[in-house]
Amino acid sequence: MRTAERATSVLKSGAKRLLGRAGYDIVRSTNNRGGVDDFLPFEATMRAARAAGLSVGDYLDEVMNGTPGATQSTIDELGALGVFSDDPNTVLEIGPGSGRYLEKTLKECSPARYEIYETAAPWADYLVDTFGVVAQPTAGCSLAPTPDGSVDLVQAHKVFNTLTFLSTTRYFFEMARVTRPGGRIVFDAMTETCLDPAAMGAWAAEGGEGHDSYPAAMPRRTCVDLFATLGCSLQAGFLAPLGVASTEVLVFRKEA
Repeated sequence: MRTAERATSVLKSGAKRLLGRAGYDIVRSTNNRGGVDDFLPFEATMRAARAAGLSVGDYLDEVMNGTPGATQSTIDELGALGVFSDDPNTVLEIGPGSGRYLEKTLKECSPARYEIYETAAPWADYLVDTFGVVAQPTAGCSLAPTPDGSVDLVQAHKVFNTLTFLSTTRYFFEMARVTRPGGRIVFDAMTETCLDPAAMGAWAAEGGEGHDSYPAAMPRRTCVDLFATLGCSLQAGFLAPLGVASTEVLVFRKEA
């Protein structure tokens, strides 16, 4: 898996600035398989969160989004849509990184099994030790270790905005495959809903060189039509903060 490997100069500079205020500096990790640890190194981030008196998740809301409470607001929206009301027994999360969505998900439901696919070894180990989740081996865009139709809730937050079109598409097929009939699929993507002229101008002005493919756009209709062919219908969509603009969270249900 290539979770967040195309993380932006916006995230890097924001993280460096806020960590610097706490007296720490960002350096590339040497114990890493790629992913979120490339721009939010484990040790420095943990120390900075402790120094700020915040949980890691709440601290990273400021680092990554500059919007305190952003993660909780997304969880609250999902709760209002009934995503947790079925009390999912098995949850799978792609690219949980620091676990900020994972932690808040576990406050909303009590799954017997929570699988993660995370390539940054220090963060994956932390999540296993702290929350008792199951870290699956990662390879490309595959969820192969997870059986067909075995998961009640599949989610990915702030992941697909950093990946190429084909990488994201491959994950979509895998997400539909592992979701059980009646289960839900939740992820965010930078759809055209997020890309009005003002937002495009903000991204263009903020990014400068080095953005590469981030933020990666994904047409909303493409998502809806593809998942429809995979037996999944769109239930809802809402905007969530991302960088200088927003991303759209989409909620699908797999037909029984």
